[in-house]
Amino acid sequence: MTQPVVLPAGERVAAPASGVALWRQVADHLARSIASGAYGAGSRLPGEIEIAEAMGVNRHTVRRALAELSARGLVRAARGSGTYVEAQRIPYPIGARTRFSEIVGASGRQAGGRLIASASEPAPGELARRLAVKPGAPLVRLELLRQADRVPICVATTWLSAARFPAAARVYAARRSVTATLAHFGVTDYRRASTRVAAALADIADSARLQLDPGSPILLVESVDIDRRGDPILATRARFAAERVEFVVES
Repeated sequence: MTQPVVLPAGERVAAPASGVALWRQVADHLARSIASGAYGAGSRLPGEIEIAEAMGVNRHTVRRALAELSARGLVRAARGSGTYVEAQRIPYPIGARTRFSEIVGASGRQAGGRLIASASEPAPGELARRLAVKPGAPLVRLELLRQADRVPICVATTWLSAARFPAAARVYAARRSVTATLAHFGVTDYRRASTRVAAALADIADSARLQLDPGSPILLVESVDIDRRGDPILATRARFAAERVEFVVES
């Protein structure tokens, strides 16, 4: 829901004669309102017309001010939806134990996840090798959207052996956690065996799910997790919104 225009008490936009461009004054006013907590992380700012009327400026001035706030990393524009207050990047450790919920929780945010889609499919050669199954063996594919304080952080495609994890999609839909899903099947602990990170650009589908403009930068993470015996259990291809996380590589 869009919030009303809120300015720090007693502040007004000064005339251009003050020596500070109007668009910068508007940007600074909004930045102070964000810093004061008037607009929380993930909340939608008022529209350009509302801001312009409240501050006595034109829409072009507001548009330039919002572009400045975006450049500062304070807001993000979602096409067709509005402008949202951007949370600070989440430090995301990549190591032997990589758990989305734990990482997001440690940053003071609430983790969330939901199943977008699922399917059963035969394992192609490369996936079969990564999961140590025979080519053509049945896999369960999960398409997941993961969030922090309801802000989308990543879209992940995860594959599991259908023989070992039957009905994994139904279990994840109910529990909304990969760790809880694995525990349902008796895997009480697991660790990261390999991680590959690359830069990429968001396609149309991922852009919509992550609330990014098409072609925005993303971080592509391909990983394999193994159980206590060293057997592969998960192969994942995750696409992270680059502006919302910073990877920390643990040694």
